Amino acid sequence: MTIRACLLRAAPLALSLCGAAGAVLASPSPADAAADKLVYEIFRQLIEINTTDSVGNITTASEALAQRFRAAGFPAADVAVLGPNDRKKNLVVRLRGSGARKPVLLIGHLDVVEARRADWSTDPFKLVEKDGYFYGRGTLDMKSGDAIMATALLRLKQEGFRPDRDIILALTADEEAGCCNGVKWLLENHRELIEAEFVLNHDGIVGYSVISAHGVPQEFALSATEKTYADYQLTVTNKGGHSSAPRADNAIYQLAQGLLCIAGRPFPFELNSITRGYFERAATIESGQLAADMRAITKSPPDAQAIERLAREPEYNALMRTTCVATRLEGGHANNALPQLAQANLNCRILPGHSKEEVRLSLIRILEDPNITVRYVADDGQISDQAPQGKSVAPSPLLPEVGQPLQSAVSAVWPKLTVVPFMNASATDGVYTRAAGLPTFGVAGLAVDRDEMRAHGRDERLGVEAFYAGNAFYYRYLKSITSP
Repeated sequence: MTIRACLLRAAPLALSLCGAAGAVLASPSPADAAADKLVYEIFRQLIEINTTDSVGNITTASEALAQRFRAAGFPAADVAVLGPNDRKKNLVVRLRGSGARKPVLLIGHLDVVEARRADWSTDPFKLVEKDGYFYGRGTLDMKSGDAIMATALLRLKQEGFRPDRDIILALTADEEAGCCNGVKWLLENHRELIEAEFVLNHDGIVGYSVISAHGVPQEFALSATEKTYADYQLTVTNKGGHSSAPRADNAIYQLAQGLLCIAGRPFPFELNSITRGYFERAATIESGQLAADMRAITKSPPDAQAIERLAREPEYNALMRTTCVATRLEGGHANNALPQLAQANLNCRILPGHSKEEVRLSLIRILEDPNITVRYVADDGQISDQAPQGKSVAPSPLLPEVGQPLQSAVSAVWPKLTVVPFMNASATDGVYTRAAGLPTFGVAGLAVDRDEMRAHGRDERLGVEAFYAGNAFYYRYLKSITSP
């Protein structure tokens, strides 16, 4: 039974527990039903517009949504479609408020990662509903969030709601890949359009915030910081030779030994204000050895055995240290020749407060091999002997005007759920807004199981009930933080 079907059977205004997402919602009003219909229409429209970097078009998606906002009565001056080229135009929409407080900026990206039809069981650019899930590229990351944010603004406009601050929605290009990151471009070229007191990023934890286990929500993660993304090129070269006369200085072997060295020497354990708060709060939710270990690592000094046990779980290990992992490998030029060149790409996710150059120098120390060069690979593909030395941005302060209404909105939909501060181990557009001095928080009311994360993968999907619960939550939360 879907959430909507379950709710329709509920007594008027009664609360009813519905679906695997564990959401508790009131019997739907006509406005709620209309919002569900609208969010589905927008969701389907966005999924079926190809917005990949290779052949897609962000502008098509931006214009499609802009048309909806104009038709809903948004003044033309408050609906802007603009960008650096014809394919990469961003959408910026403003719902005018009383001006009693500074604006809030909502951000999300319209682009998606590549998807090949041959790899999928469904067409990745068609929204398919089956077995309780929506399938399609972007269902989770993050066209569901785009649709939910757009629906919230359209619904508030239709209601005649006048917020106490302007609500700005920016749906942008090239978060995943490409020439022209939309948030960065807007900050550099039209900051006046997106200037705000704080930012809500629906990309939260790759598009969701409610972490579930076997359909049971465990926690609501409020992302207030994130790691910094960096790539490094490891290279070994030598003179090569005939494969019939192998030598000890084989470029492939030397590189392989270096990679194993990096794998066996993790970066030091470190907590910041957000990750410390996460483990402290999560310890009250978990039980047994896991809860004990979470408490033990927050003490001074932290318990080394607890760190070791938690580090066995990739999710927790990523919160406790900078991580670097080999993601690409190439070497040699012929089957019957010794390799003259071997290279690997090392992808690192760096804790706040550390620079990319600091990590590059750490990798050199870990390798202890002058025959392996470590060079920085910039976002545009340029390779250099030195990385940027500026430290990554500190976590955003947990503002009460964000956190207090959030717990109330969460409790209204998921009564047993606790909001926990969280550090995003992946990269989002929050890195640009935080660097620009705008406190940024990842907030999305979508529930995803720990073992159901398919963003960027084949058959990406999102639970149908989770989608509609997230739509109801976001409208409630956005209205609560902008009500006079």
